[in-house]
Amino acid sequence: MAKNVSVEDLDLPEGVTEILIKNGIKELYPPQAEAVFPALDGKNLMVAIPTASGKSLIAYLAAVKQVLENHGKVIYIVPLRALAAEKYEDLKRFERLGLKVGVSVGDFDSPDPQLDRYDIIVATSEKADSLLRHRTDWVKNIALVIADEVHLIHDPGRGPTLEITLAKLKKLNPAIQVIALSATIQNAKDVAEWLDAKLIESEWRPTRLKEGVYLENKIYFVDNTRHEVRNLKTPVVSLVCDAVENGGQCLVFVNTRKATETEAKKIAATLKYSPELESEENEDGEQTSVAKLLKECMKRGVAFHHAGLTNDQRKYVERNFKHGHIKCIVATPTLAAGINLPARRVIIRDVQRFGPGGQVSIPVMEIKQMCGRAGRPRFDPYGEAILLANSEEKKSFLIDNYILADSEEIYSKLGNESVLRSHILALIASETAHSRDTLMDFLNSTFYAHQTTMSLLEDTADKVLEFLEQEEMIQTSNEVIKATFFGKRVSDLYIDPLSAIKLRDALRNYTDGKTIFGFLQAICSTPDLLPLYLKVGEDIKYDEVVIRRSGELLLEPPNEFSEDYEFYLTEIKTACMIESWIDEKDEDELLSEFGIGPGDLRNKADTAEWLIYATRELSNIFNKDAYPMLTELMARLKNGVKPELLELVRLKGVGRARARSMYTYNIRSFEDIRNTEMQKLARIPSINLKLAERIKRQVDPQWSSKNEKVEMKEPVKQVPPPPHQKSLFDF
Repeated sequence: MAKNVSVEDLDLPEGVTEILIKNGIKELYPPQAEAVFPALDGKNLMVAIPTASGKSLIAYLAAVKQVLENHGKVIYIVPLRALAAEKYEDLKRFERLGLKVGVSVGDFDSPDPQLDRYDIIVATSEKADSLLRHRTDWVKNIALVIADEVHLIHDPGRGPTLEITLAKLKKLNPAIQVIALSATIQNAKDVAEWLDAKLIESEWRPTRLKEGVYLENKIYFVDNTRHEVRNLKTPVVSLVCDAVENGGQCLVFVNTRKATETEAKKIAATLKYSPELESEENEDGEQTSVAKLLKECMKRGVAFHHAGLTNDQRKYVERNFKHGHIKCIVATPTLAAGINLPARRVIIRDVQRFGPGGQVSIPVMEIKQMCGRAGRPRFDPYGEAILLANSEEKKSFLIDNYILADSEEIYSKLGNESVLRSHILALIASETAHSRDTLMDFLNSTFYAHQTTMSLLEDTADKVLEFLEQEEMIQTSNEVIKATFFGKRVSDLYIDPLSAIKLRDALRNYTDGKTIFGFLQAICSTPDLLPLYLKVGEDIKYDEVVIRRSGELLLEPPNEFSEDYEFYLTEIKTACMIESWIDEKDEDELLSEFGIGPGDLRNKADTAEWLIYATRELSNIFNKDAYPMLTELMARLKNGVKPELLELVRLKGVGRARARSMYTYNIRSFEDIRNTEMQKLARIPSINLKLAERIKRQVDPQWSSKNEKVEMKEPVKQVPPPPHQKSLFDF
């Protein structure tokens, strides 16, 4: 392995070395030194090294050289939006050299022609796939593709999309350079062979990692050292307080969202720490119970982190942890794969989680990723990763099966019929494949075909072709396969063909006078929107909803005695939740009734908005009468409001709570705002003078505060607010 390579020794474009040194990078880590020379020479690379070992820098240098010297375009593919934002900020440091960095993560029904202006584009795998489906011209100019976290090809959800996207880019430009970045995996050689790439493997870490198991007030490290811990309320509390007292930060991983909150409360009750937190961007208004609990924990230097939080809440937690104000985060495992948040000590409470059929073991690879977050380079002399045991037998099991074990091999998940439906349609709609032979030729270039035989994939692909032709999304003539207009639209909309069939049938059954509930149930029946679970006894409640509202439904319910009926009731429950959101139900009541977090609500509302948009687009084919209703419904889903507030929520800084407040005080349109003095506007609950001025300028650009007699320095005394819903992300 190469050692002691200075950044000044590298053949980099002018100015790059200066930026690296300014950011504290003077010498490369050994795995970076081994990988950087072939990367800069334009060679394909598969880099499989531990977390925090500097994989990203290899990709950044190759990208900058590709742009500045070879004048090629680069696409940097990441699995999560949070990672996209992180990579975007890192790469923007090089913009002063004359390159442009862009990020694209949403709006799947757009070719994004403006991305042509950028040299390096950071995108999620879904967005990259969407851009290829839209046959975007600038994609042909991509000279380098970087696939971050490529081991997620193993993931049943995201993996197939990443795999297909890489195969498409290689087919589109056979000379394209591919740099794949991965966690340590057992069969990295297989991925490297598939990508025709040089394999760089290493176990080197910039910070020494001490791994061990906690049992009865002692940590037994596998390097044969031991550390005694003062016994406090629970093992987790004991370990966290021990680390913080010794000047470290902690990450605690547990297997459920509820457990993150419970453990955070316990730690906060014991940890004697009062941080100076950074100010929140969205402090206005009454917060949900989850937000209140988070704020109380953070006052004691502790936070919890899970998918049920809103994006703003998660970012606020991450920012305060990075800056040292928060000493401990209790999280679900998604945090380990999501963003760069290292800590002195990582505590893994659970090695099992709920899965199909009950409790299942968490894969070694995921545990290793959590352990890899231990130790902050340049700050900590070492990192500690600790698993919890309650017996000698469990201690031995954890050491043998997790700490000393190798990560599992990864396998393609492309062979599933439900996965192939969407991708085969996209291949035909984008004219990547125009016959059965060319389709099979493409599929033969996938990682799935590299690992197994094509015969299994061919059988599944033939079933998908038959399905798509039967549903009139493709048509075959003289062995030439083409997508119909319906099929092209479904592919561009980035929805599952099965979802499209549900939406098509709902549109065909829609007539004037039908309510929106029928469309809400239709989108909740699609594979693109995961329904809520039923609690014990809720089957009776939602069975009554079906009976009471049967006249509003656009899709025929299954027989109530069939196996599908209980799952159908979960769709009804989810539709009721979305309806409550757009009917402005108090958010805490809504979250409590449906057993979800604020982030879940926002995610479901966003997905529902996307599916209603898709339904509206398909209405141009199947039922144009539904178009106006669906347009209004989209706006309501985006803002969570009744129809009468749609004009007010178009204002920047005005969400559902402020809009309802204004409406209650008889300010119900832009015209009303123009006719209302700013001081009167500022007296409305949750609206101050500064916001009132911004609102006035939005509806009347010619308006000036000089025309009104208002003393801007004096605070306006607000009247008591009317009893109505407010929430964290209303503002």
